[in-house]
Amino acid sequence: MNPRSLRFRTTVWYAGLLAGALLLFALSLYLGLKRYLDWNLQESLAEQCRSIGLQLLPELPSAGPNFLIEEINEAYAPEVNRHLIRVSRVHGGILYLSGPPKDGSFDPASVPAFTAPNDKEFSRKIPIPRGQKLLVVGLAFTNPDGTRFLVESGVSYQQVENVLHGLMLTFTVYVPFIVAVAVIGGYWLMRNSLRPVDEITQRAEGITSTNLSQRLPLIKTGDELERLSTALNRMIARLEDAFRQANRFSADASHELRTPLTILQLELEAIAQTHRLPGDILDHIGSAIEETGRLSRIVENLLTISRLDAGEARMEATQLDLGKLAAETVEQMKLLADEKSLSITCEVSPGVYVGGDRSRLKQVIVNLIDNAIKYTPEGGDIKLKVRSDQDNAEVEISDTGAGIPPEALPHIFERFYRADKARSRESGGAGLGLAIVKAICTAHGAEINVTSTEGQGSRFLITLPLIKPADRQAQPARTPAAVPDKTAVSQKRS
Repeated sequence: MNPRSLRFRTTVWYAGLLAGALLLFALSLYLGLKRYLDWNLQESLAEQCRSIGLQLLPELPSAGPNFLIEEINEAYAPEVNRHLIRVSRVHGGILYLSGPPKDGSFDPASVPAFTAPNDKEFSRKIPIPRGQKLLVVGLAFTNPDGTRFLVESGVSYQQVENVLHGLMLTFTVYVPFIVAVAVIGGYWLMRNSLRPVDEITQRAEGITSTNLSQRLPLIKTGDELERLSTALNRMIARLEDAFRQANRFSADASHELRTPLTILQLELEAIAQTHRLPGDILDHIGSAIEETGRLSRIVENLLTISRLDAGEARMEATQLDLGKLAAETVEQMKLLADEKSLSITCEVSPGVYVGGDRSRLKQVIVNLIDNAIKYTPEGGDIKLKVRSDQDNAEVEISDTGAGIPPEALPHIFERFYRADKARSRESGGAGLGLAIVKAICTAHGAEINVTSTEGQGSRFLITLPLIKPADRQAQPARTPAAVPDKTAVSQKRS
C-alpha cells in the first residue's frame, strides 16, 4: 500500500474525519446524558424534600414526635430504597435520620450535616465507602410558627455512574469498529471510483509514437473523469498529427534530396575523372565527393527511419533462426574487430526462432557491433549472446569500451544525438545508427534497453517475441555454412 497515493490519503482523511465526528458525538452525548441524569436525580431528591417539608412538617407541632418517623418510613421506606433522609431544626437537633440501607453501602450517621444559609436548594456529593459517592440534596423550610427546618435527601450516585460507564464501554467497542468498517468501505469505494483512472493509465502506458492512432477509454460519467479522458484523447490526436507531419516532412525531404545529391556526386566524380586538374583542386573535389556521399547516407537513413515509423518500409516477415543469423554476422564483422585487436565472442542457444525481416534484424546486429567496435579501445572485448526463455528471445551485445555518460542514456536513440560529437564526427557517424536500430526493433514488436557504466562499457539487450516449436513451419535451409549451436569465436591480434 502506497501511503502517498490518492486512494490511501483520501481514505485516511475520510477515516480521520469520521473518527473525529464520532468522538465529538460521543463526547457530546456523554456530557449531555451525564448532565441530564444529574439533573433528573437531583430533581427527584428535591421533590422528596419538598414533599416532606410542605406536607409533613406543618403538622409536626400537633401530631406528636413519632408522627414524622412513622410517615417517612411508611411513605419512602429509605432503608429499602437505599436513601438517606434527614430532618433537623436549623438551630436545634435532628428530628429524623433514616437507618443504614440493607446493602450497607453507607452509614447515614457518618454523613456530615450542614446548615442552609437561606431557603435555596443545594446539593453536594459526599464520598462513601467502596469508592462511591452519595448525592445529597437539601432544602430549608419555615413553619407558620417561625420554626426553620432542614430536610436532606440523598442516594448513591453509583447508578448514574453505571449508566455512564456502560455508555463509555459501548463507545469504546463500537466507535473503533465503525471506523474500521468505514475505512474498509471507504478504501473499497475509492478503489472502484479510481478504477477508470487505472484503465486510462494502463491504456496511456501502451501508447507510443508508433501507435498514436489508439485512444484512451472514454468514461461516460459526465464528471471530471470524462472531461479528463476527452482532453487526453484530443491531446493524443494533436500529437498524432504533429508526428505524422514530422514523418511526412522527413520522408518528403529525404526523397527530394536523394536525387540531387546523387547527381551532384556523379558530376563531381565525372569532373575528377575527365579533366586534368591541379592536385589541390582534385583534393578539394575528393573532399566534396566524400561529404556528398556522407549526405547521401544521412538522407537514406532518414528515409529509412521515416518509412519504418510510418509502417511503410518493405519487410519480408519470415521465421528465422536468430542464433545462426547472429553467428553469421559476427563472422562478417570479425575483420573490423581484428583491425583494432579486439576479441569478439558469440554464444548462441539452439533453436531460438523469431519472426521478422532477416535483413533488418541483421542491420540491427551490425549497427550495434559496429558501435561497439568504434568505441572500444584496442585489446578490448565484445560479446554477443543469443538466448531464450518461455516467451521471448534475447540478443545481448556488450563491450568493454568507453561507456555512455548517464546524462546521455535517455537520448541515445534520438535522431542525430551523439554523446561524443567530436569522436562521432571523426568516425563518420551522424547519430542515426541507434535511431534506425530503435525503429527496426519497434517495427518488429521488440524492446531494446541499454545499461552502461562510463569507462567500463555498455550492454544492449534486445527482447523479441519467441516463436515456440509448436508454432514453427517447415522452411528451406537458409545460408550459412555449418555454424555450431554454441559458437565461440575469439581472435585477438598481437
